[in-house]
Amino acid sequence: MTSKSATAGKRPKPTTCRMFDTPLMEAMSHIPPASPFFFWIPVNLAILSWVLFQGLGTLMVVGLLLAGWLAWTLTEFTLHRWVFHYKGPKAWQRRFYFIAHGVHHDYPQDAKRLVMPLGISVPVGLSFFLIADALAARPIACAMFVGFVSGYLLYDGIHYFTHHLKARGRIGKFLKKYHMVHHHTGVDGLYGVSSPLWDFVFRTQSDRRARPAAR
Repeated sequence: MTSKSATAGKRPKPTTCRMFDTPLMEAMSHIPPASPFFFWIPVNLAILSWVLFQGLGTLMVVGLLLAGWLAWTLTEFTLHRWVFHYKGPKAWQRRFYFIAHGVHHDYPQDAKRLVMPLGISVPVGLSFFLIADALAARPIACAMFVGFVSGYLLYDGIHYFTHHLKARGRIGKFLKKYHMVHHHTGVDGLYGVSSPLWDFVFRTQSDRRARPAAR
């Protein structure tokens, strides 16, 4: 049995850390979890409203929304696997890893460093739109963009849920365990957060049966 004196000296594990010496940069690194939704939902609704008056047809719009969502899931997997988890040999590369994603793995319960800041999501979304707009007519590109952004918001919502809410139902429990295994077992895989699809395609799900650490 642990004595009271032994436990009294233990401090609770910190849930966050200071990332920048400059106060402004440090303040900007704390992102309210609701900020992507307040920004992107009005944008998405406005674009979708315009798309619906372009005569594409209901089935086509639905198909384009699904195509945009699918493009997001691949983007999510690509960024998570090859950008956010890249640890280069140089000091600036390791610093980039820590700022972009390492801090989240070190302090996974930090709710204000959980969702993508607008400084990342806006350029990523704009890049996708410009590519789609160059390859297809504007209404098609806009419909796919709405699906892409919807997939991103679903990702941010699921990511917050897996870290801060109790799982209910088979899908919720599956997604939570899937992401916790990625965080707490050292598994080199399971990069999908909103969907395990691309882990299966790229065979990065082989350790999915590993048990996550107790929380």
